[in-house]
Amino acid sequence: MSFSALSNLALLLTLAEAFADLEPSTPVFQPVTASPHSFAQYELSYTTPTDPWLQAKLEAIDSTLRARYGMTTNQTAVGVLDLMRLRLAMVRPDREEYAASVAKIGILLAYFETHPQAATNLDSGTRHDLGLMTKISSNEMAAKFSRQLGLKQIQQILNDYHFYDPNHGGGIWVGKHYGQGDERIGDPVGNNSHAATVRQLLRFFLLLEQRKLVSPAASETMRQIFASPDIPHDHIKFVKALAGREVQLIRKWGTWEDWRHDAAIITGPARHYILVALTHHSKGDDYLVSLAQAVDDLMREIR
Repeated sequence: MSFSALSNLALLLTLAEAFADLEPSTPVFQPVTASPHSFAQYELSYTTPTDPWLQAKLEAIDSTLRARYGMTTNQTAVGVLDLMRLRLAMVRPDREEYAASVAKIGILLAYFETHPQAATNLDSGTRHDLGLMTKISSNEMAAKFSRQLGLKQIQQILNDYHFYDPNHGGGIWVGKHYGQGDERIGDPVGNNSHAATVRQLLRFFLLLEQRKLVSPAASETMRQIFASPDIPHDHIKFVKALAGREVQLIRKWGTWEDWRHDAAIITGPARHYILVALTHHSKGDDYLVSLAQAVDDLMREIR
């Protein structure tokens, strides 16, 4: 055998020994940033697979935080969608919860669906009122718009977008005007006046980011309303968790009694993802803060 062949053989044996030393349980994670085309075509359905690596990480985070705050598996549901790499992880995504103010996103969608001209010609007063409803969760503004639109029309629009499916746990439901009012339509799954699931909230914000709600122009205007720079964020939940981390949030939170929720598109250096969590526990806000920090740490580690 020639000297060159012997050298090549030695190199191959050295590489084989190096790979043999790797522990089988050590994850080898080499993410690839999604192309614009694949992002535009990505769909989140009831059959969309989760990413094994991210799923294991999210399950571990949820388990650790539930133990820390004394919460059961019936009191949390969470999902994350990494928009840069199109990697999905969800824990109890189709278990419906009372949504509190999170369901106000349904009113926002219905407004633009029934006022297509508002996508490019929205007066400043209406823009501000929609911002108050969306960003700081004004019940007064939510009731103003839901009464204009009608509960049945709002829900029909949500149904048309497949944001509610009684055969898959429910979804986003708007069956009552916020604040005072007697009109109430309970949802078929949980008889909730307002409802949501993790999967459908992830879908809503995915479609918003893909500019697929109503129209590209309407989606962009809705994003601007979520951002509403003239209206400060409530410094709670995900906003509190991510303060000082150089991120921008488009989000909708909700609180009523022990129902504590948050859902957001989070964008920062080297990361762009959707995080949704629904909790039903007095320590829900603590869970949400710790969750957002843990997931953001995870997103920042991925390279």
